[in-house]
Parts: sequence; C-alpha cells; structure tokens
Amino acid sequence: MSNVSDNRRMALEIENLVVEYRTHEGTVHALNGLDLYIEKGKTLGLVGETGAGKTTAGLSVLRLVPDPPGVIVDGAIKLNGETIFDKTDKEMESIRGKAVSMIFQDPMTSLNPVFTVEDQIAEVIERHEQLTKEESYVKAREMLELVGIPGTRGGEYPHQFSGGMKQRVVIAIALACSPSVLIADEPTTALDVTIQAQVLEMMKGLREKYDTSMLMITHDLGIVAEICDSVSVIYAGRVIEHGDLEDVFDNTRHPYTEGLFNSLPNLQDRQSRLKPIQGLMPDPRDLPTGCPFHPRCDYAKDICSKERPPKTYRNERHYVECHLYNSENIVEGKVINR
Repeated sequence: MSNVSDNRRMALEIENLVVEYRTHEGTVHALNGLDLYIEKGKTLGLVGETGAGKTTAGLSVLRLVPDPPGVIVDGAIKLNGETIFDKTDKEMESIRGKAVSMIFQDPMTSLNPVFTVEDQIAEVIERHEQLTKEESYVKAREMLELVGIPGTRGGEYPHQFSGGMKQRVVIAIALACSPSVLIADEPTTALDVTIQAQVLEMMKGLREKYDTSMLMITHDLGIVAEICDSVSVIYAGRVIEHGDLEDVFDNTRHPYTEGLFNSLPNLQDRQSRLKPIQGLMPDPRDLPTGCPFHPRCDYAKDICSKERPPKTYRNERHYVECHLYNSENIVEGKVINR
C-alpha cells in the first residue's frame, strides 16, 4: 500500500494477520487477514462488536495470544519498523512495557491484590530502566501524581482504591517507561460515565506529553470521536472500513458501519427510534462465505455470498471492503442500486 509504505512514519504495522484458536469444539477463526497501521504520535480507534477480534489483535502485538489454543497462522507485525515475530521470548520480555504497553479491560483483575500499587509500578520501571530500587519507587510515586493520585497513597493496596483510581494505576503502570505504542483495550468499560470522561481526558493529555501512538480498542463510537485520529471498523476478524475520523464519520461507506451509527441514540431527535443491526455476529467457527456480513446486510446481492469484496478506495486513506463500491456501482463517487 503506497500510503503506508514509509516505515519511518509508522509506529505499528499489522499486515494480513491470521489467528486461530484450535479447540476440541472446532477452529475459531479470530483474525482473518487483519490490516492495521498507526502513524507515530497518532491514535487509531479499532471499533466492532464483541467477538469481532479486537482483543486478539491487541494481544498479538504483544505476542500474548494464549498458546495453546491460539496459533498465529500468517501475517506480519512491525513495531517501530522491527518485525516482532523474529524476536525471541527474552527479547519480547524487554519489549513489553518498554516499547509497547497494554491497558487491559478490567482494572479489577489487572492488579495483584497482595502488592502495593507502588510495588507494581516500580517493578516495571526497575525491569526496563537503569535505576536503583529506591529511584524506581520515587518514579513510581511520580507516575501516581501524573495520573492524579497522591504519591503518598503508593503504599496502599488495590482494594483500597475505587474502580476509577485502579484504572489510573493501570495507566500509570502502562506509561511508566514511556512506551512508543500504547494499546488500550476498552479502558473505560468498567467505569461510570463521569469517571470515563476524566480518564479519557487524562489519557489524551498523557499521549500528547509522551508523544505516544495509541491503539484504542472499543465498541463506543463516542470514545473514538473524542480521542482518535483515524478509525478501523472490524468485523469477523477483518477491517471492513478504514479512514480518518472525518472520512468514516462524515462519509460512511460500509453497511455495517452505517448500522453502528444508526444504533446510536439521536439526542437532537428524542422521538426517533434506534435502528439496531439485524441478526448476530457470525460464529467464528463457521464464518459465512464471501462477505461475512452478507447474512445481516440490507443491501446484499448474489455476489456478496460468493466472493470476498476487495478494498475499494474513496481517497488515499479511506477504503471499504464492500461489493456496493465496485466500479459498476459507483457513479461520480455515489453509490447506485442501493
């Protein structure tokens, strides 16, 4: 792809990633040729329903897909231009937490209950930076201050913190060694709306402070609008629409993306009814042929059940995988027969 070929501008590149979970009940096709690109200093939102493959994508970057049953079948991942599949397990240990960090979905299970929060932050710092134990603890308290927690509370245990404070601690751990790439897996799902807004605002500030590239994994388009520069919509393990925020929000192309927007409440028109997407996500052990969305699509044609649609570009950065946008169905940039 010409628009992403300059490795110097790319913090993270995922190309044609295929990941399967091989179980006694069958093979789960979690990722099916995933492509993702994040420019340095930018934030990409990865949006989709539960089961679309979002978390597996994040775990793949850290090479933490559980094995067994998870198997990375094909594809490549480059972190700051370096292929991570060439790294040894020892090299990956030095990369995790330093070059790339991940904020997991539930802060309640991300922290060890028998260690103080400053113990857990200092452990990361001591492992990756040339600091003494005392210096690591000083920096750990500084990180707590940075995320809005008094450093004097560093000697307390996770159970002494609220859910929002726990998530701040998890963010402090993730950012302790100034990673170039931060993966945030639904970091505000377990928080109430007010705390969500505070945590998102804090993450925006920290991203700018450290010039960190971020992959924001979420199902919430509101969060994407708030914090992201570009967005990739994932369905059945593939990105089916990608573009800058304005491209996808103002020039929505894929019927699935359209359905996600139609599922949002309209605050200007309180009388309007929601239009949920019909049906359910397909069983990843038995994906439909052709376009995986065709059984739920209002615009499906015969070809949709037979052939996987190619990427069709609206501009250099905005593409969609949908048969509605092949050359026969587009006239001056507008879709016909729809």
